[in-house]
Amino acid sequence: MPSLQDQLKNAGLINEKEAKQIQKDKRKQTKQARKSKQVVVDETKQSAQAARAEKAERDRELNRQRQAEAEQKAIAAQIKQLIETHRQPKLAQGESEVDYNFTDGKTIKKLLVTPRVQQLLMRGQLVIAKLGDGYELVPRVVADKIALRDQACIIVTKGPVDDEPDEDDPYKDYVIPDDLMW
Repeated sequence: MPSLQDQLKNAGLINEKEAKQIQKDKRKQTKQARKSKQVVVDETKQSAQAARAEKAERDRELNRQRQAEAEQKAIAAQIKQLIETHRQPKLAQGESEVDYNFTDGKTIKKLLVTPRVQQLLMRGQLVIAKLGDGYELVPRVVADKIALRDQACIIVTKGPVDDEPDEDDPYKDYVIPDDLMW
């Protein structure tokens, strides 16, 4: 297949002298470009690089999101395992049942426990933890480990009671009965 230059010569649009001049000018331009080391900007390469960089950034962001989701699942599994392995019984055979009321967010919940478990809850030795839709009792040490992972899983925490009232407390002279139930 003849080149475009040959076709133009055959059509009579350019003559042999003009064709040689065009080739000579073209060689000069490429030689000058090489000598001056002028970088030829290729827009398609730049747009391809920009697209690759953008895709790589999107991939990194997706990987970060996936990693965060995996960490959340791992934390949830650790919490579930801690609660299930260390849960304490609420009721015992042959013992009486007592209602223990507590708040979960803005709602008041009730748990049936033995009087002994009720005392442990009031002293802060046992803590109520949320597992799915239910509630379990766990020792304070385990509750502290759970709270490090997710504070929302711990519902009721009562620390050691400070028997000395503050000096600014206007009710420091009034004694609160120990058997007060709500």
